[in-house]
Amino acid sequence: MCSGGCAKCLGTTLIPLAVLCTLANILLFFPGGEVINNNSHITNEVWYFGGMLGSGMIFPALVFLGLKNNDCCGCCGNESCGKRFAMFTSIIFAAVGLLGAGYCFIVSAVALNRGPICNDGSKWRYPFENGNYLSNTTMWALCKSPENILPWHLTLFSLLLIMSGIQVVLCAIQVVNGLIGTICGDCTCCGCCGVSKFVFSVLLSSIHSALGA
Repeated sequence: MCSGGCAKCLGTTLIPLAVLCTLANILLFFPGGEVINNNSHITNEVWYFGGMLGSGMIFPALVFLGLKNNDCCGCCGNESCGKRFAMFTSIIFAAVGLLGAGYCFIVSAVALNRGPICNDGSKWRYPFENGNYLSNTTMWALCKSPENILPWHLTLFSLLLIMSGIQVVLCAIQVVNGLIGTICGDCTCCGCCGVSKFVFSVLLSSIHSALGA
């Protein structure tokens, strides 16, 4: 697999993930699917915009999509030189993507551990602590309203956690891919394409094994 082709594949995968993260973050502003008039009744972590900042992946993704055919006009009479520079800059964008996805992952994990704010029948508060409600569903009765706030909170933040985790992995792969592309250039300029294939086959096999476990 050539480094440019791999980057395009990663970019194609990152775009729908970024869009889904944005949608999940927007839905979290409507606890239980209800419109809340008081902003203080929306879980604090929603206001950290983890899904929306994580959706900053769209820009790195667009960069990755253009790498396959981008030679940056070449340089010094060497067509692969521009390709190498383009792959080098992709490492920077991948690092930005890593930060955004990592931020979303941390915010989602904190939100799941803390639980949502809800009305316990007397006042609005955070009735759970240290994720104790995750293994004890009987505690869900502490939240009287909004209706279905617990499934709503768990589902959306879990999706954000999973999708941002996938984005972290994909951006990490692009960092490695960018390094290979920077060193080797295009597949036609040196014999490193075989190394690229080997590295990515190992990485993808490891991810598959981890998900299977």
